Amino acid sequence: EFNPRRFGAVIMRLREPRATALIFASGKICVTGIKSTHNATLASKRFNYIIGKIGFQPKDYMDFKVQNICGTADVGFPIRLEGLVYAHSAFASYEPELFPGLIYRLVSPRVVFLIFVSGKLVITGAKKESDLSLALTKLYPTLVEFKKTQITTTLSTTSNANQASTQQQQLQLQQGLLTDQGSAKQMEEV
Repeated sequence: EFNPRRFGAVIMRLREPRATALIFASGKICVTGIKSTHNATLASKRFNYIIGKIGFQPKDYMDFKVQNICGTADVGFPIRLEGLVYAHSAFASYEPELFPGLIYRLVSPRVVFLIFVSGKLVITGAKKESDLSLALTKLYPTLVEFKKTQITTTLSTTSNANQASTQQQQLQLQQGLLTDQGSAKQMEEV
């Protein structure tokens, strides 16, 4: 595909390995959409071969290097983003009006996390695949620290018997034994 009014590079796609190349007039090629570094080298060699078949003279030596690796993860629990951004304000920024995710910039390895309330993560900016796992290993204890927990409210009453009854109801609510959260009177007392 080539539409110079829309984008100043030729877009070439491969089916196997599934890859997209942006070929610029300067001769530089940007290969995207690859799942591994091995497939990236294979795709770049195939693009080089195709360009040679068309009639251009590609270099024998390709100055090939990985610029950016992205990954996704799910920690399996919701995260309190507000608490995380207050505790780690030097590394994190969170503007829920602009973007629903927290941006966490890790110093070493130098990667950026997009952290969402659901516990889903996007990791980007790594140069090696090992940097992705190392970065997640470093950040995971912090995410566990800001794991969302169930908030229970205690009702303030004067008699000990009423307090014991209320605590028993709350325990049953947490265990899922009661479907009703109490009478309207109890809710007004809160």
